[in-house]
Amino acid sequence: MASVRCGTGAQPRLRADALRNRERIIAAARETMVESGAEVPFDEIARRAGVGNATLYRHFADRQELIHHVTLSVMSRTADRAESALAEESDAFEALRRFVHDAVEERIGALCPLLSDGIDPAHPDLIAARERLEAAVEAVMGAARDSGQLRTDIAVGDLMVALTQLTRPLPGWGSPRTKSGGGCLDFDKFVHRHLQLFLDGLRAPGRSELPGSAATLEDLRHHRP
Repeated sequence: MASVRCGTGAQPRLRADALRNRERIIAAARETMVESGAEVPFDEIARRAGVGNATLYRHFADRQELIHHVTLSVMSRTADRAESALAEESDAFEALRRFVHDAVEERIGALCPLLSDGIDPAHPDLIAARERLEAAVEAVMGAARDSGQLRTDIAVGDLMVALTQLTRPLPGWGSPRTKSGGGCLDFDKFVHRHLQLFLDGLRAPGRSELPGSAATLEDLRHHRP
């Protein structure tokens, strides 16, 4: 895999308007990749971001670099949601519930398959982002576990796998057929409903013994094809 054009040293500080443009491009790329796939044309990303093609290429030389930064953004925003839930909710299981439902907005289930082939998992920035995300989610789960409300036989990897699978779009979702009355018209309604069913299954005491062992994010990386 070719290396992403982003070093580990300090990056030049961007002007406020340039930083806003960069953030708009990343947000637009995230949205359009969910809707149309990782190969969405740069013209469409630029149009959605409200910038010219030249501005997009000034920030991101190629698709791989853009995907790298979309991945960092999703991981950072997901960690932010976990940290905010833990800091702002007085009930530990309510913090976990809030995080799980908030994380839907990052479209992890839709983005993971699109981004997995476009990133270098050993890049220092991605390692740091993964470590922060794992620590943030583990803190939420740890608080719920310590309160006696979360069953003790699951780990961060279990939660993130379930979150990824339950937020993966159904076949036909987002297609033109959806807009004309076919497909799943209100996908989010079903996602939040099924996430709540999943959360109910996490409460202690567990109703059954789970097969296998609790999965960490490290386990998931080792089993990645």
